[in-house]
Amino acid sequence: MSSTRTTPPSPAGTGRSVRRPGDRVFAGTAKGAGILILVILAGVAAFLVVEAVPALTAPAEDIPGGGGLASYIAPLVFGTLLAAVIALLVATPLAVAISLFIGYYAPRRIAQGLGYLVDLLAAIPSIVYGFWGIFWLAPKLVPFYQWLERDLGFIPLFAGPASTTGRTMLTTGLVLAVMILPIISAISREVFLQVPSLHREAALALGATRWEMIRMAVLPYGRSGVIGGAMLGLGRALGETMAVAIVLSVSGGITFNLISSGNPSTIAANIALEFPESSGIDINTLIASGLALFVITLAVNMLARAIVNRRADFSGAN
Repeated sequence: MSSTRTTPPSPAGTGRSVRRPGDRVFAGTAKGAGILILVILAGVAAFLVVEAVPALTAPAEDIPGGGGLASYIAPLVFGTLLAAVIALLVATPLAVAISLFIGYYAPRRIAQGLGYLVDLLAAIPSIVYGFWGIFWLAPKLVPFYQWLERDLGFIPLFAGPASTTGRTMLTTGLVLAVMILPIISAISREVFLQVPSLHREAALALGATRWEMIRMAVLPYGRSGVIGGAMLGLGRALGETMAVAIVLSVSGGITFNLISSGNPSTIAANIALEFPESSGIDINTLIASGLALFVITLAVNMLARAIVNRRADFSGAN
């Protein structure tokens, strides 16, 4: 005899199936976790706003530097964005190239080991990156900066005078690029490997080379994923503290000169360096700069979400 298993009937008039207790517990837990994240985010925002109000309403002469809150935060915002953009411009193409090599060019054994090695970069503490940047990378870049000043000094980015220590904004951006490389690479690699085999095989069957297959099938499919990974990396670069505080030589305001010793600081590094010796309105000023970083990070994440959603409608997946 064969036994059949029947689904419990739904209550009369409800038109809905009865959910099991486990489903209800899981749904409630997931909903509670989502609400908790929003509550924490709202609490952080409220704390920053409340603590920043004294600095927002204080006279200009009470703010460090004597020029007002805007003149204090503006160079920090500029330095934060400049360092993060340099890191993003360097890390994104390199991460995409590494992801494509691991996924479509390297032999399987080498690809697996190389993938682990790249992912291992994310486990290195930021202070180690800072020591590597100041003691090894910065001195190695000094001759390169001198060459840039001598041969490309007509470009404002390399106007000089070149730093004799190498602790410049460009060095800081390169250190940040290495730090965000595993984030972008890991996400890009996973997205590229999700390309349907039918797309790849169809391109190859039409006579495309491996690179043409990647250009026509893989890159369009993974474009939104690469953008999302790049935005995550940008968020990491915006908030990096210790590596920037160790590597960057801060002695200037807003400038696009990337190879000189006069560099604007970043918000996170400035808070880390100034907070131990601050009190009173100085602390409120630092918290106000933290509020600016919070708004920038939130805006970057919202922009990334909008870009990913828009690109997904036109990606190769569709």
